[in-house]
Amino acid sequence: QVQLVESGGGLVQAGGSLTLSCAASLRTFSQNAMGWFRQAPGKEREFVAGMTWNGGTLFYADSVRGRFTISRDNARNTVFLQMNSLKPEDTADYRCAAGGYFTGGSYYPNYWGQGTQVTVSS
Repeated sequence: QVQLVESGGGLVQAGGSLTLSCAASLRTFSQNAMGWFRQAPGKEREFVAGMTWNGGTLFYADSVRGRFTISRDNARNTVFLQMNSLKPEDTADYRCAAGGYFTGGSYYPNYWGQGTQVTVSS
C-alpha cells in the first residue's frame, strides 16, 4: 500500500519560513516524480512545486518561484518543501504527491497525501 504522510504545517507570521516534509512508503521512491499542491478554501487546487524522478528538473508555480524550494532525500524516502518569505496568500492545505509524470507544464501524480495545513498570519 502506497502512503504519503505530510508534516511540518502550522502557523507562521508573514515573512517567516516553514519546511514541509512528506514521507513516502513507496518502495521505488527514487524512481518516482514528486511534487506539492495546495488548495485554499473556496479556491481550486494549485500546483506548487515538483521535480522529476532523478531531481534533474525542477518545476515551480510563478507565485512561489524564488521563495520555495523543493528537494528530496531518496535514502529516507522523503520530499521537502522549504518555504521562505511566506505571505498570507500562501495559506492553504498543502498536499504531497508522487508518481505519474510531467508534461505540457502540468503534473499528473498517481498518489496523494492527506494534507497539512499552513496558515500565514499578517
